Amino acid sequence: MQAPDKREPSTRQNRRFEERFERFLWGSRFLVMAAVIPSLLGAFLLFIIGTLDICEIVIDAAAYYFLGQGVDIHETVVPNIVIAVDIYLVAIVLLVFGLGVYRLFVSPIEQAEDYAPKHPFNVESFDQLKDKIARVVILAVIIEFFRAVVDIRFQTPLDAIYLAVSVLALAGAIYLMSFSHQK
Repeated sequence: MQAPDKREPSTRQNRRFEERFERFLWGSRFLVMAAVIPSLLGAFLLFIIGTLDICEIVIDAAAYYFLGQGVDIHETVVPNIVIAVDIYLVAIVLLVFGLGVYRLFVSPIEQAEDYAPKHPFNVESFDQLKDKIARVVILAVIIEFFRAVVDIRFQTPLDAIYLAVSVLALAGAIYLMSFSHQK
């Protein structure tokens, strides 16, 4: 007669504990929703702000040209539009981040999957998400650079040379970025 295996009940109990703990660990992926929801809300808010800024520019331009009212818009229209574009780009970063994190950690987004495999929201890895976000951030930095360039008042000829070198470096960065994207 065989003696009963005393380890068997504890092994079953360990297995049940392990299954529960793994279920808890798997469910903890929903913690990323603490980043996804605010990112999407922030993107929504920034899209509204950018749109309102553009509408304000249009209203100011219409008032200046058609009604002869308001201040001269020639000094402010380009910087204000550049600022609005910058706001849109930050909104896009938040949108790509929120949806990309959701897709990677919670669940693929079926509509995005069906739409196009190369859609910005269809990321296959965290590195791919970082790459997409980095590209949009670089674009936002470029826009911010051009906004700063619009406000530059040259004091010396050296300032113009610095600007030329900066634009050349920026063009080189854009070229390298597009070159790496082709690979």
